[in-house]
Order: sequence, then C-alpha cells, then structure tokens
Amino acid sequence: MSATTTDRPGGRGGVLLVVVLLLTLVGGCAEEPLPQRRLRSDDCLLDVRLEHLQQAIARCDRVVKSFPSDPIPLNERFLLHTLAGDDKAACRDIAKAAALAARRPASSLDPLLLEDLKLRQASCRQRN
Repeated sequence: MSATTTDRPGGRGGVLLVVVLLLTLVGGCAEEPLPQRRLRSDDCLLDVRLEHLQQAIARCDRVVKSFPSDPIPLNERFLLHTLAGDDKAACRDIAKAAALAARRPASSLDPLLLEDLKLRQASCRQRN
C-alpha cells in the first residue's frame, strides 16, 4: 500500500492546516487596536504644526477637560489660541490658569509656570 501526499506528515493536509492557522493568527492580530498612550497634562503642545493648529486646539481641549484643576493645560492652550489669533479665548484661559494656580501653594508649582502666568496676564491687560 503506497502513501498518498495527503497521508504523509507535511503533505497537502498538513500544509493546509498550517496555512489556516497562520491566517487565523494574522487575522486575529490585525483586529487588535494598538495601545493608546495615556493623556498627560502637558500634552497640549505635543507635536504642534501651524498648518494643523485647529487639531492641536481640539487635542488641547481634551487635555483641559481631563485635567480641570491643573493650570498647565490652560497655560499651554493660551499659546495655541494666541497663534490662532483668538486673543479673547487666550486671555480667558490664562485667567482661569492663574486662578487655579492661586489655589495651590506657590512652592508646589513650577517657577517657569508662575512666570508664564504673570507675563501672559500682563499681556492680556495690555490688549484690553
């Protein structure tokens, strides 16, 4: 009795089984979403491009919403609104950021943030 190609280990039946398994594995991997990096309070100015400024503002809006008691995202969104020419929105943001910062001990805040807040508030006062 002679063996046919489907009876031998590694014959067509074995190859077909391997192909089916590979397609199942590859198909399963392709459907898994890539892990997303967690949103951080300093993400507003991450990879900003002037030609996509509105998308940067929308991303920053999500950051501000995710960190409602943190002055950093509002301070950063001030810059984005300024670049977009929306001085009123920028000044509203810096006023909110300064109010949030005032609720915290100054020693717990970055000195550069405190300086930004002072300079940007002064800039808003000059505009009005």
